[in-house]
Amino acid sequence: MSPTFNQPLGGNEMPRFAGPTTMMRLPTAASAAGLDAGFVGVPLDIGTSHRSGTRFGPRAIREASTLQPYDPPYGWGFDPLGEFAIADVGDLAFDYANVAGTPAAIETHIAGILAADVGTVTLGGDHFITLPILKAYAAKFGPLSVIQFDAHSDLWADDDMDRVDHGTFMYKAVKLGLVDPKRSVLIGIRTECDDYLGMEYIDARTCHEKGAAWVAARAKDIVGDATTYVTFDIDALDPAFAPGTGTPVWGG
Repeated sequence: MSPTFNQPLGGNEMPRFAGPTTMMRLPTAASAAGLDAGFVGVPLDIGTSHRSGTRFGPRAIREASTLQPYDPPYGWGFDPLGEFAIADVGDLAFDYANVAGTPAAIETHIAGILAADVGTVTLGGDHFITLPILKAYAAKFGPLSVIQFDAHSDLWADDDMDRVDHGTFMYKAVKLGLVDPKRSVLIGIRTECDDYLGMEYIDARTCHEKGAAWVAARAKDIVGDATTYVTFDIDALDPAFAPGTGTPVWGG
């Protein structure tokens, strides 16, 4: 595959306000075969406990991403879009009325991509979608370390594994053995949690006081060289800057 396969066109070749609205203006791919990674949309918000709307998240993220320049990221020293074959593989197809069957559909879809030795960057969707995604990853790699940016731990007790709830998915992931809690870390926490189930956490105040470099180093110390899944909940950001979240918590 050509190393320039996945490069988005420059602004002089294709105006940023034109062309298909794909993630980072990358090409689309009907299949994940031959890719290093693919962007996958899961437009689902049936698990949210408050304000819905994240079903429009994948579409909104893609639209916002078209504003990004095609230049290599400043200061990184390498160009991920030039060195890896990355494409937008579209959204998960599912029956919105078959709520009970949707988690399995997510797991199967992600597992199919992983079977081709392709990584996924998933655009949500409420945070519940991470549970079936973790099932697919753990089936391939075994128990995972997790770095979770979030205002909430999502560790509230819920032993009904059939419930679809964005606030209890990590509890279930730990109880199901998908996640190694001793090699995982929650970053940005600023709500109470009675039991972290052995997971380390760095609350939002500590992030502010210690700084990003300290937080990154601490997270690396915790997960080490373990296979690690990174998940970012939009409410990790302060609602002053991300007011659309369904569960805003000040101090992010």
